[in-house]
Amino acid sequence: MAQPELKFAFPSPPDGASDQTFRLIVRPELWGTSWRIRLSNTFGTRPVTFDGAYLGVQAGAGTLVPGTNRPVTFNGRPLVTIPAGASIFSDAVALNTAAGPGLDGRKLAVSFHVAGESGPMTWHAKSLQTSYITRPGAGAHGADESDEAFPFTTTSWYFLDAVDVMAPAGTRVIAAFGDSITDGTASTLNGDDRWPDVFARRMHAAYGSRVSVVNAGIGGNRIISPESYTPAQPFAGGPSALQRLDRDLLSISGLSGVVFLEGINDLSAGSPTDAIIAGMRDLVARIRAKGAITIVGATITSAFKYNGPSGTPEGDQRRKVVNDFIRTAGLFDAVADFDAATLDPATGSLKPEFQPNSSIGGPGDLLHPNRAGYQAMGNALDLKIFAPRAVSSQPPASR
Repeated sequence: MAQPELKFAFPSPPDGASDQTFRLIVRPELWGTSWRIRLSNTFGTRPVTFDGAYLGVQAGAGTLVPGTNRPVTFNGRPLVTIPAGASIFSDAVALNTAAGPGLDGRKLAVSFHVAGESGPMTWHAKSLQTSYITRPGAGAHGADESDEAFPFTTTSWYFLDAVDVMAPAGTRVIAAFGDSITDGTASTLNGDDRWPDVFARRMHAAYGSRVSVVNAGIGGNRIISPESYTPAQPFAGGPSALQRLDRDLLSISGLSGVVFLEGINDLSAGSPTDAIIAGMRDLVARIRAKGAITIVGATITSAFKYNGPSGTPEGDQRRKVVNDFIRTAGLFDAVADFDAATLDPATGSLKPEFQPNSSIGGPGDLLHPNRAGYQAMGNALDLKIFAPRAVSSQPPASR
């Protein structure tokens, strides 16, 4: 991913955003009539005040489809202050997109203004989606339908943690929980071609709007480390999967299924295979304790000859040990064999056609599959595992 230069948008990283408006572009899995957003200050060090929040339909770049921009409130107020370490859902927003024509390919624009200085910002670095930011000191521009006030672009999402839409009863909500390979590194900027995107399109083709696939991948994430993660001592992969499980996975509205792909970063960090496997057992046990959630374990794709510990023969052998466990231990309800779908048996690395980086060109890193590789992974999942079930009495909210 190529991140635009952000020193003009954020001249002082310790101060973060300063009296400026974000217009973040997101692709909804489902369309509907009642929406809400969640803003997060999880990794902040001071309270942050937001106002001027709006939800609308993107027309192109930072411009909106005329007449679609709706104000967002929090407990009935247009302003909310979120303490450090906290997050908050908005009130329901009435935006009738259920029957609107031409929604295929459209995306939503979530706009909000940071009043004053935010301090260190909670963000998702690798959104692989272009969003828009005003100049510092520009004030509130969330109500604007044009993008004239938004000169700066970013390929990250800031503060926005979730977008929910009220879905029909019986909707299956499936989360892809993983690291950078789930996050989509080396796929196409604005292309929506990560493996969860491919899987989602197949699910919608089979089951229509009765399913929703949520991407909860974080680049660099590990299953069991770093246990000492704090905002003051950050790590590129953030809190471990076990540490972020409740916040990033189990809090997903209407969650009924999980595809879990992690472990390569644990191998790179030198974690023993028995510790990785113990972490997987712990994670699955905690998910099962929350109720009837279908869990698919995905085998770890090859990083052989990658410039790191997981690319060595010893690292690759440890990967195979973990994969043997995933395939045979019976821990998961089903297995998605991403390794078999992407491996070149002749070299032990990713297949050659899966190696070149799709976003910035170049030879790739032998760790992250490209668009073609992600297509192979998304096609390797058995759709029947997550087929919608009988309608329940209460409709869940789905992302």
